[in-house]
Amino acid sequence: MAEQSSLNIIARIHSAFPTKFGIPRQSGLVEELKATIVFEPEYRNPDALRGLEGFSHLWLIWQFSQAVRKDWSPTVRPPRLGGNTRMGVFATRSPFRPNPIGLSCVGLAGVELHTPQGPVIHVTGADLMDGSPIYDIKPYIPYADCRPQAVGGFASTPKEASLEVEISPELLAQVPQELREALLGVLAQDPRPTYQHDPERVYGMAFGGLEVRFTVEEPVLHVREITASKSGGEEHGAL
Repeated sequence: MAEQSSLNIIARIHSAFPTKFGIPRQSGLVEELKATIVFEPEYRNPDALRGLEGFSHLWLIWQFSQAVRKDWSPTVRPPRLGGNTRMGVFATRSPFRPNPIGLSCVGLAGVELHTPQGPVIHVTGADLMDGSPIYDIKPYIPYADCRPQAVGGFASTPKEASLEVEISPELLAQVPQELREALLGVLAQDPRPTYQHDPERVYGMAFGGLEVRFTVEEPVLHVREITASKSGGEEHGAL
């Protein structure tokens, strides 16, 4: 029997994504995304963040809370390879792992030590769903963490934003000013499952309290409708 251990949840992140659909596939792809880390009550000690403001980026170690499974598979289908090719789970960053743990490098936008929720951390570029549990926070150290000579295997080059986003001024006006650039960046990354390419299919994505409906006729994503979100915690996708 495998040895068991446990980790303490020290914080949770608050982001614009109430569901998994639409979240960028890696951190840092959409730097305009903003999120806030709020600590659990027993970890709300400002002393724990002393010196953090001197760093520009952080590592977050967190749980894929929507991917917890009792069993695991030694191979997965990375979206980067079109979702059709199987690779070893330890050669990917798939959330479906023996331990559903994520690792993300995020920008540090600010630290507030004294708020009604205790000390909070503001970050950018996070690829985490709202409410995701965080196990640890570590500073990104450039000379130790950056390896320019590293080889990236099948993910050796970044996936560029692939879609042009077409949205009318009337629809864009329904999006709060502070969320507009982030929403456009997320849509440009092509939120669709890699195996879906039907130009007639309508997708729905919950984002920042909104429901964004769109179609894709490559290379253009057409935003069709924006309404107040009624999603709750449901998974979204093709409608």
